[in-house]
Amino acid sequence: MPTLWTKILINLKNIRGYALDIFFPINCLGCGAEEGWICETCSQKIKIRDQQLCPLCEKIITPDGQVCFACKHKSPLSGLLVAASYQEPLVSKAVHLFKYRFIEELSAPLTKIILKAIRSYELPLPDLIMPIPLHTKRLHWRGFNQSSLLAKNLAENLLPNSQLEVCEDILIRSRHTLPQMSLKDHQQRNRNIQNAFTINDFSKIKDKRILLVDDITTTGSTIFECARVLKKAGAKEIYATVIARQEYKKKS
Repeated sequence: MPTLWTKILINLKNIRGYALDIFFPINCLGCGAEEGWICETCSQKIKIRDQQLCPLCEKIITPDGQVCFACKHKSPLSGLLVAASYQEPLVSKAVHLFKYRFIEELSAPLTKIILKAIRSYELPLPDLIMPIPLHTKRLHWRGFNQSSLLAKNLAENLLPNSQLEVCEDILIRSRHTLPQMSLKDHQQRNRNIQNAFTINDFSKIKDKRILLVDDITTTGSTIFECARVLKKAGAKEIYATVIARQEYKKKS
């Protein structure tokens, strides 16, 4: 049960939110209308990717972003569904504000993009939904886990009249790492994230199909490492979904 002080703080936060809405209304990032961060009209204009690529080689077009036949033996991940293009200005602007300016309210319209993509394809229904975890240090600094907000919204809205289970306390980020965006080399990113995750309840994930959720990916190192740990712990299949994938030019 919430304490008296918790209730007071929640009420103060709500009052502050109402006041900000009145005196500083939120304008749509796309058209400027006073209808939230992304109005319904602009949301409908965001194009879902009409093709999905193998998340490992990024060369072969595959159904629902599944790992291609040639890459299957190299990856514990079964597939990665990328919802939209990062080249779309509204998508990149919204993701940037959500991730780096800590605007929690953007989680709802950004989740809509992922939902639209999942419903456009045939991604297998998961037993569990898991956000990519943050280390406690970064969580305290940021104040929230953006992937967790997306995962919870997905769980509440993916199935009509039903809610899927979100697990936030099984896949743990046990090692504090450098931000992946600060590392430009693919190998550096792989080394940075290696052995950064642990599992604290093997029974919960054994023989389960898991959907990993993140806001954005570039090389995929973090998602692949999470999938490796989950697969080793007994998960049956691991899929992942993100709002967008930033382009990364591999060195020839």
